[in-house]
Amino acid sequence: MTQPQVPDLLPVLSRGKHRSPRKGACFMEMAAFLAGERWSDHPRCTHPLLAALARSVNDLTSDGGRHHLGALIPTVIGLTSEDVRVDAVIALRCAQTALPVASAERQAVLAVSIMSAERLLAELDDRPAGSISAKSRQTLDQVPLATKRAHRLAREVGCSTRGFRRHAAPATVLCAVRGVAEACIPDPDALLYDMLAGAIRDCTAALQPADLPAVDAHRWQEACALTGRR
Repeated sequence: MTQPQVPDLLPVLSRGKHRSPRKGACFMEMAAFLAGERWSDHPRCTHPLLAALARSVNDLTSDGGRHHLGALIPTVIGLTSEDVRVDAVIALRCAQTALPVASAERQAVLAVSIMSAERLLAELDDRPAGSISAKSRQTLDQVPLATKRAHRLAREVGCSTRGFRRHAAPATVLCAVRGVAEACIPDPDALLYDMLAGAIRDCTAALQPADLPAVDAHRWQEACALTGRR
């Protein structure tokens, strides 16, 4: 698979939604612009949940750290699918990343999210019920009290595939991003970057696209000129 080449210049990203590049740009607005779509933070070129993650990371990363996200923009273009497996791997990555550092009130929610995503992936992969990846097991082992509570909650609360996609997965992403952004850790910006970059890698592995679209260098330079550059 050929990865898109990331240009040297990076646009200046800012929080929130913008009417045009001259008013500023967020991560997904830049993705839409590069993909040749109309100006929007909800473009068709990227999986909706991955786009939601990118918007949340963009908005909750500090002004000083946000420019680092620009290098990831080309890598989300073309990553889209109707397969619920993609929703599961994104939610799982977010919950795994946030659980060890999130506040106590969020840990049980994130632990349930891990269990729900793993349960869905096991069903899709025809694995035995209750099977769980080594990464998830290691993550849950770091928070034994939250995990014990999550086991009780997971038994009480079921979730259909449709419910997971519409409600559970988006809620997991938002909880995870906020959990990292508000965590008492030295560099939450770096962990938010890792969360988004990891989700992009997971989506790429799940979708296995032959080639991702090349970055239009002229369009990238135009966007950088409109928003400012670093």
